[in-house]
Amino acid sequence: MLTQEELFGKCPYATAQKILSGKWALIILHHLNGGTRRFNELQKLMPDITQATLTKQLRTLEQYKMIIRTVYPEVPPKVEYKLSEMGEDFSIVLDSLKVWGEKYIKTITKDKG
Repeated sequence: MLTQEELFGKCPYATAQKILSGKWALIILHHLNGGTRRFNELQKLMPDITQATLTKQLRTLEQYKMIIRTVYPEVPPKVEYKLSEMGEDFSIVLDSLKVWGEKYIKTITKDKG
């Protein structure tokens, strides 16, 4: 039996789970789905994330080719993040998660009432 690490790149579910394993990965992809963002913009959209965690998550998503980081040679440096082609392909998954999430929220709030 293969480990999760060995399944990466072989099993679509294990691969997706690894790419999206960061606590903030889906939220970052959601915010970049709306277009190019700068680091500070992302941080304002997610006030609970630390600068170090955002940096780590962005680097991981870039490593997995989900986003593109562009650095402009300016002072101070301007850095922008946007979805890569693979990241843009993921937008259909984000749309499906939104629909499922809304349905789930309705179900659990109905059960509470």
